[in-house]
This record gives sequence, structure tokens and C-alpha cells, in this order.
Amino acid sequence: MKKVVTFGEIMIRVAPEGFLRFAQAMPGKVHTMFSGAEANVAVSIALLGGESKFVTALPKHSIADACVATLRGLGVDTSSIVRTDAGRLGIFFLESGANQRPSNVVYDREYSSVSLTPADAYDWDSVFAGCGWFHVTGITPALSKTAAEATIAAVQEAKKRGLTVSSDLNFRKKLWNWDPACTKKELAKRTMTQVLPYVDVLIANESDCADVLGIHADNTDTEMGKLDTSRYPDVARKVVAAFPNIQKVGITLRESHSATHNSWGGVLYDAASDQAFFAPLNEAGEYQPYEIKSIVDRVGGGDSFAAGLIFALNSDDLSDPQSAIRFAAASSCLAHSIYGDYNYTSAAEVKTLMSGNGSGRVQR
Repeated sequence: MKKVVTFGEIMIRVAPEGFLRFAQAMPGKVHTMFSGAEANVAVSIALLGGESKFVTALPKHSIADACVATLRGLGVDTSSIVRTDAGRLGIFFLESGANQRPSNVVYDREYSSVSLTPADAYDWDSVFAGCGWFHVTGITPALSKTAAEATIAAVQEAKKRGLTVSSDLNFRKKLWNWDPACTKKELAKRTMTQVLPYVDVLIANESDCADVLGIHADNTDTEMGKLDTSRYPDVARKVVAAFPNIQKVGITLRESHSATHNSWGGVLYDAASDQAFFAPLNEAGEYQPYEIKSIVDRVGGGDSFAAGLIFALNSDDLSDPQSAIRFAAASSCLAHSIYGDYNYTSAAEVKTLMSGNGSGRVQR
């Protein structure tokens, strides 16, 4: 199995207990953890049983030391993390939604160390030594011009060394502020179209391709949570037509009935065969999404999908497209039942759900 290396920002996640609103909980007791999309992927792969490394830039202080120790304790290789005198550790505040009230995220991540650290500060030979897969997202390049340049350089360096490269588009409308001369979506498109020529596997949610690339699914209103899932293979085909180097496109399919009730699944388009594979499937072989009616925590759900897909494509027994998307969808479904951004789920548990056992009965 290829060792997977991910690159991006990790932050402190601050969240009130349960479903309390900020105004109710602060000042007061809150829960903290270390979190970030690329770190979430690295941790989830390690917990599934794979090998992973996380690369970032962190300040030189004891809180960042605790961050590194947490990742290392979860099985992630932290040997290529750059420690710097520049910048700070970013923070994001999460207010979990319930029923018809959506979740809300407040970012406090300006001047973070990774946003100030240039590409040449990373030892790419050391970063990629012994690794076969590299993963980035559209979040880190949204932080600053410097972080965008580092992300572009990173995928170029990975391809020079023959790694498989994956990218999650991950459009964040509260970011992409570093060039006021253009809109957020224009800046995202301009930047990510410099990343995508080096990407083999593209991952996106139901709205990312529209927001970043202007490729829309017909008969779909993502804001209302209504998807015509049959349209997404065409979205993937248009992505591959624009970037012929992309071999596979994985798209999560989330229908938000409320903040705590979602229908969840995914589709994997394989460019070589020009086929789309959906998961989960019912007994008739038709797409039938998981009904997640009591979401514990949906933040990190897409990261768990990316981790599951990467893990499956790297596994001999799961690498065919249908098995890979089944594993990714089941893995991310289970992540919705776990508090926090990390998917504390084993590969055996994912395979149990894949086999159709989703009853939630106590295992004795």
C-alpha cells in the first residue's frame, strides 16, 4: 500500500458543548481539538490501517508541540512538519446546527504559519521520500498567495517524483480573500486550474465543481438540498474533458433535509472506462443513499470520504471503482456518527456497513 502524504493547514477547533449557540456558551466551557481538512485525511487513513504523513508549518510553542504530539499519537508521520518563527496557529469556532438551524463556522486564521511559509521552506525530497500518493485541497491555497504558490509547487514536485496526486476542491466561501481584484469564485478558479493539471484523482462535493469550475449539474439546487444524482456523471465527464490528466472523479452526494438529517452517498467516475459507479446500492443494484437521521457531527464528513476513497484505491481488495466508492461512502457515513473531525473507524467496521449491516445493534 502506498504511503499517503497530505499538505495543508491544521488549526484549533473550538466548539460549545452539544448544540449550544456561541451566545449561550461563551464565556464558558468549550471543547477543543486540532483539526484541518488535510490533517483529517491523514489521521483517518492511519486509523483505517494505512500509512500517512502530514506536512504543514507550525509556530514554535507548546500548543503547536501538543498538536504534533496528537497527530503522532494517532499514527501520522510528522517528520516533515516545518517549525517556524513566522505566524501563528489558526483557530476556527464551530457552532453545531440542529434540525432547521444550520451549523456556523467562524474563522480566525489570518497570518497563520502555513499562510506565510513559502514553498522553498519545505524539503520536498524529504517530504516525498517513501511515499506514493499526495493529497491537497482547495482550502490551503484559499488562505494567501504564498500558500497558493506552495500548493502549486507541491503538486508539481509530487508529479516530478511519480506520485499519484489527489485534490479535494473544497470551496470555502468565507475564504479566498487574498486578491480583492477578483471575486472569490474567480480567484478559486484561477488558482485551482493551476493545480488540476497535476491531479490524477479529483474529489468534490455536490457544489464544488459549480463554484470553482463553473460546471453545473442540471436539475439540482444544492442550497435546497435537492440533487438529481443522475446528472453527476456528466459533471465528471466535463471535468475530465477540461483536464484530461484526471483519471477518476469522486463526488459526494449530500441531500440536506435538515442540519441533523441528511441523505448521503457518492459517485466515482472512471475516465478509462467512461463509467460512473454509485454507492450505496439497494438489492436491485440501484443507488439508494444512506439515511443519516441523527447526525452527531458532520464537519469532516467530506474528509472522511476522501480518506476512504484514497485508502480503497490503494488496497488490493478494494481498488476497483465499485468497491472503492462503496468503501468511501460507508466510511464517511460512519464518520457522521462520531464527534470531532477525525473518523475513528476501522476498515473492518466500514466493511461491515458495506456488507449491509447498518442496524447499529450492540456488538457483544
